[in-house]
Amino acid sequence: MPPESRASAFRVRGGTPLEGTVHLSGAKNSVLKLMAAALLADGEVHLTAVPDITDVPVMAAVLAGLGVRVDHDAVAGTLTLAVVDAVPTTPPRDAVTRIRASIACLGPLVARRGEARLAMPGGDRIGARSIDLHLDGLAAMGAEVVRSEADVHVRAPGGRLRGARITLDFPSVGATENLVMAAVLADGRTVLENAAREPEIVDLCRMLVAMGARIDGVGGPTLSVEGVPRLDGAVWETCPDRIEAGTYLVAGVLTGGRVRVERVRAGDLTLPLRKLRDAGAEVVVEDGAVTAAAPRDGIRPVDVVTLPYPGFPTDLQPQMMVLLTQADGISRCTENVFESRFSFVDQLRAMGADVVVDGHHAMLSGPTPLHGAELSGLDVRAGAAGVLAGLVASGDTLVRDVHHVDRGYAGFVARLRALGGDVERVDA
Repeated sequence: MPPESRASAFRVRGGTPLEGTVHLSGAKNSVLKLMAAALLADGEVHLTAVPDITDVPVMAAVLAGLGVRVDHDAVAGTLTLAVVDAVPTTPPRDAVTRIRASIACLGPLVARRGEARLAMPGGDRIGARSIDLHLDGLAAMGAEVVRSEADVHVRAPGGRLRGARITLDFPSVGATENLVMAAVLADGRTVLENAAREPEIVDLCRMLVAMGARIDGVGGPTLSVEGVPRLDGAVWETCPDRIEAGTYLVAGVLTGGRVRVERVRAGDLTLPLRKLRDAGAEVVVEDGAVTAAAPRDGIRPVDVVTLPYPGFPTDLQPQMMVLLTQADGISRCTENVFESRFSFVDQLRAMGADVVVDGHHAMLSGPTPLHGAELSGLDVRAGAAGVLAGLVASGDTLVRDVHHVDRGYAGFVARLRALGGDVERVDA
């Protein structure tokens, strides 16, 4: 992991097409939840393909404060986790408030210990992302919930949750993960309707099944979970990071180059790959690999609408918006997941982009030449998008607050440099 990333910035010079191959890491949005699931196991959970991102040691600190032994080999990309002490019910506040994924400990703690008290989680500033759906689902399973501005206290009377039928108002990824992990040790059957279907949820459910859980409907909108008395450990390979894959494929097309991504599941990127083809890119899908090359006659405008999976992922929206600034014509982007995703637009405009925002719609007119600028205050995905914008801008672009990017992209600078990008980490 990069040292002192909070005091670092990325300096980017544009003008070089990206060419080459990227071998994917495990998914950020999966590995943190797989780590939380170790709280449920009576044996060791051994994870492979663990990405070397800063969120992993933060989550490890959360779990260590809950009596979990964590052995992390960042070079090998492995984690071994085992509950070795009586699981406390309150994880360390400092670690919890640093990452949003810490909320994933709530369901396992209540299921394993009958109680949990968590500080309100941290993470990106991309919208409200209320945890009401998590808490309402646990309440439906018999838990008593007490909320305050600072934390939430959840207790299962008698120490056990009970199965229930729960219908989510929105297919929330976090709520689906938390409620599935709570249900696997609950008494009786839990049916979760309007569940999120993201590949990372499938990864979590499959690992839980390997640990002895009984879950039907994996990958669909209705999950049926029959509680079991205990779960064993498991050895599990973290699924590939589809957002990382999409970011590098977009970068190749944007810069006029050709990028091949290995260890990728094209089926997880069906709609993003379709949009790249609609934009004129040459997209070749092989077994375990995808290559995207820039169109010969310029990028075509497309319309993008973000939706829960299998819709276009909100985590690829900022990167796609950068691509569309270089399209010949008018493109439209509609954000339906996080209300603050368009906060990146002001900085994109400062680089010369022609973007008009109306509520959760954005209209982009192009192609517009971009020029270097100083960017700051960006979240994980907007930070990566800022780097992509710098790769096609004239002059130097300085992307600050890169600790956000370090949370979600393993070896981002090294990988871009290997593709020919002029990017370096500098003192902020």
